Amino acid sequence: MTTEPYAPAREAVHEEEVDGFGTVRVLPVDPRADLDVIHRWVTQERACFWGMTGFTREQVLETYLLLDSLDTHHAFLAVKDGEPAALFQTYEPEADRVSECYEVEPGDIGVHLLIGPAGDTGARPGWSSRLLTAFTTYALIGLDRRRVVVEPDARNAKAISRLVRQGFEPGPEIVLPEIDLPGVYLPEKRARLAFLSREAVFGAGSPAAPGAPAAPRASPVE
Repeated sequence: MTTEPYAPAREAVHEEEVDGFGTVRVLPVDPRADLDVIHRWVTQERACFWGMTGFTREQVLETYLLLDSLDTHHAFLAVKDGEPAALFQTYEPEADRVSECYEVEPGDIGVHLLIGPAGDTGARPGWSSRLLTAFTTYALIGLDRRRVVVEPDARNAKAISRLVRQGFEPGPEIVLPEIDLPGVYLPEKRARLAFLSREAVFGAGSPAAPGAPAAPRASPVE
């Protein structure tokens, strides 16, 4: 039985052939069209650190409609070889509560990531790493940023270990303050900062963003 590719007509903001893995397309989330996938993923126990396990479909829809209305926060769905694979969110750190916990630098971009469940395929060695490769390429090159900032829950040792293996530099443990606003409630959260610079991934001669001049190569350091 052949399964139709997911949202083949939707325009991707990033498409990458990841060596030895497949094609990853990064699509802006359509809150209504993607609701079935997102609700199923974020309400599973494995996604407990995402903070939405008890949400109804309507609550998930309202959350992503709000996110879709913002200029500083954006949600994306990664589709690998025609199948939804992960939920990916970016945000401007200076417009987020994380800015109260570290000194935001020019070119920083915040990222949240939820890898989709394995489904019937079971264990998938290298799955998370290769999806992270596609996401960080989009964030650093596609969005022309200098550094990716993440703040996973401090209790999520598995995610922190994965990020370190991916090349992220661990930062301090922080406490993200509670936010209680009309339509938005986020409880206080103990988190662990981690950073991934463009130079760490691509070197001093990192590629430029689409349409931009190539980045100059730095002189070798003895």
